[in-house]
Amino acid sequence: MKCPFCGCADTQVVDSRVSDDGNSIRRRRRCMGCEKRFTTFETADVRMPQVVKSGGHRAEFDVERVRTSFLRALHKRPVPTPLVDDAIDRLCQRLLQLGEREVSSRQIGEMVMNELARLDKVAYVRFASVYKSFQDIAEFSDAIKEIQKRD
Repeated sequence: MKCPFCGCADTQVVDSRVSDDGNSIRRRRRCMGCEKRFTTFETADVRMPQVVKSGGHRAEFDVERVRTSFLRALHKRPVPTPLVDDAIDRLCQRLLQLGEREVSSRQIGEMVMNELARLDKVAYVRFASVYKSFQDIAEFSDAIKEIQKRD
């Protein structure tokens, strides 16, 4: 770590503490060149995988797009916001746990459907109708039967 005062690369860690939220480490350092002290913060650099769209092109994972999908499916449904946030967090954690650099949009869609099935059956059918591009009432009926089997 370079000293921000003199640019010397030789610094010593004097004190380390975990932050209150547990997501970072605060380090107090002393420059061996100019003797000045400064603080650094260390956090994990975690990257979400790239999303491979059905057309083959790639895009950055956007948690706000996932949130929008959840909120559209759950429109006017009695599901508290903290439960939605927890479902989105679980989905993001699962994506990270895959350890893959790329994930298909279809796989993310399936994860969204699984989370919606846990939260609200009507929201699940709403999302599935758009996601699977239902063409007739029989496909709606099949989705309803599928969600009833999960109970």
